Amino acid sequence: MEQAIEKTIDIDEILKSKMGAKANLVPGFLVSWLKRIVHQDKVNAFLWESRDKTGTEWLEACVEYLQMTLKIEGKENLPDKNDGKLYTFVSNHPLGGEDGVALGAIIGRHYDSHFRYLVNDLLMNLPGLAPLCIPINKTGHQGRNFPAMVKAGFESDNHMLMYPAGICSRKRNGVIRDIPWSKTFIVKSVEYHRDIVPIHFSGHNSKFFYRLANFSDRFLPFNLAMLFLVDEMYKNVGKTFEIKIGKPIPWQTFDKSKTPLEWAQFVQDKVYEL
Repeated sequence: MEQAIEKTIDIDEILKSKMGAKANLVPGFLVSWLKRIVHQDKVNAFLWESRDKTGTEWLEACVEYLQMTLKIEGKENLPDKNDGKLYTFVSNHPLGGEDGVALGAIIGRHYDSHFRYLVNDLLMNLPGLAPLCIPINKTGHQGRNFPAMVKAGFESDNHMLMYPAGICSRKRNGVIRDIPWSKTFIVKSVEYHRDIVPIHFSGHNSKFFYRLANFSDRFLPFNLAMLFLVDEMYKNVGKTFEIKIGKPIPWQTFDKSKTPLEWAQFVQDKVYEL
């Protein structure tokens, strides 16, 4: 007899945890639509099949599952894992899912899994990913703990992989680009003497996604587009992505000649020049 697939992603339970008794007021057709848009059954089937894997091995299983072809340029710019130093890896965030998985797989393999993501706390629901994460939730009650979590990450003996835009790229005036990067990665890299390695990841989401994201950013108090990231991920199955790794930028570069926010913009521009 076949073993039943355990639900890791359970929309019914998520609604209950977020809304309590009011979850019963959500119409059934809306719940069904949510399950479809997050591909609940497909995702749970993959999570069940890969349940014996965690960390880098799990990320590599994701890359295989999504049939991603990765063309890496500048791999020689990844610092030697035995040089005794810790680094901050920063990248643009064009896709919102596959880019995080692919870069984690590459960096995890190169550094024997000694790296951590700063991620939205929802991703902590993925058991294979959780060991590599320092969770952040800027919108909820956890928001006030954000500085403590960042501090914990930078004080650890792990490299940090960060997406300083915080959300995936938007399309404005016909150009797909991250919103301005936050300064946290500059401030903390200087404080903890970590050189910064810039990375550019190719790829884009659908026209529908960008229209929805722009509408959501302008008119809604929450990030509606985020709901569609899993759907976008499945639209990108089987595609080829180019990853360009730049030379490390010494932390001493980020002096008082610019503000941390200006230095963040400087690094973002460097990424898009790769």
